[in-house]
Amino acid sequence: MSSKTRSKKEESPEPPPLIPSLPEDIIINILARVERCYYPKLSLVSKRFRSLVTSHEIYERRSSLGCTEHSLYVVLYNRETGKGELHILRRNANGSHRLVLIPGLPDMPAHGSFVAVGSRMYVFGRLNSVISIDCRSHTVHLLPSMNVSMSDPFADIIDGKIYVTGYCNNTMKMVMTVFNTETQMWEPKKTMPETMGGLNMWPDGCVVMAGKMYTRDNINSFVFGYDPKESKWEMDNMLNMFRWRDACVVDDVLYYYDWGGKVRAYDPKESSWVVVNGLEKLVAEARFSDRFYTGSYSGKLALFFWNLHGTRVIRCAEISLERRQGKEIWGKVEWCDDVLLGGRFKVMKTLDVIV
Repeated sequence: MSSKTRSKKEESPEPPPLIPSLPEDIIINILARVERCYYPKLSLVSKRFRSLVTSHEIYERRSSLGCTEHSLYVVLYNRETGKGELHILRRNANGSHRLVLIPGLPDMPAHGSFVAVGSRMYVFGRLNSVISIDCRSHTVHLLPSMNVSMSDPFADIIDGKIYVTGYCNNTMKMVMTVFNTETQMWEPKKTMPETMGGLNMWPDGCVVMAGKMYTRDNINSFVFGYDPKESKWEMDNMLNMFRWRDACVVDDVLYYYDWGGKVRAYDPKESSWVVVNGLEKLVAEARFSDRFYTGSYSGKLALFFWNLHGTRVIRCAEISLERRQGKEIWGKVEWCDDVLLGGRFKVMKTLDVIV
């Protein structure tokens, strides 16, 4: 190499990377506009980036800029280890999707209940234990224990309050207790009708529609609705028409996958059931599965289906919804991918988290 060439290179060194040289406030402004699915890769750039993408400052900036996103979290029960795991749905660079295990978290309770409130997830265990998970940083916080001991709790949220129902371990009667997410305190437990506390009913799921919580059993399909404004329980005969389970609610309409090969919807305002149209190809593919779960995600459906005894692959389809001509509901499959390969898993709960 000539001395002239060396001299030229010495005089024109490569400029340093632009972003690391910027003030931190400007970097936060830039990163806040980046889709959250790229944060894991950004965290590999440097320790500084790793700290920023998990900081409260960047999520506050995302909120002020209107850059928040809906993220789908999925609680899976691993039948091989006997433990619950928390996964998040990620989009790959090629546009496909996969479930990614979130490391560093405690085991999710196999018989617990899970509720999402904004960017936070609440986990209610069997032995009165309660934790919250900040999904911005995936950090865990201990909360006050439930003021009643119950088995197999089910929970959902209405107006900032989480209503938890289950069988009291001491009296073997159905009870309800309420957790206020604003005060982070428990309210006095509520009594439930004697008809709900008998041996013929064991809670098997709950949903919230139009400000009311509906709880069903796993045998007789009895469905009771609870109105917190009136503190009143009553049976809902129309919801008893089908034995829905692993259901979700989108825009106050209940959806679930019927074992007969249909996605059914119930509108409480119309008090009527309909079959979601436009999903014939998807349900034809899903008919070879023996497990199904329907979750809500950013105003859409996320239908999971898999076969525990055959090929161990969990598939997920994202379905957008449209109402036509009054009561008709049509679905459109946005994508359908294999999101988890191998293992024997059960989908316990999906959670729509805003971050």
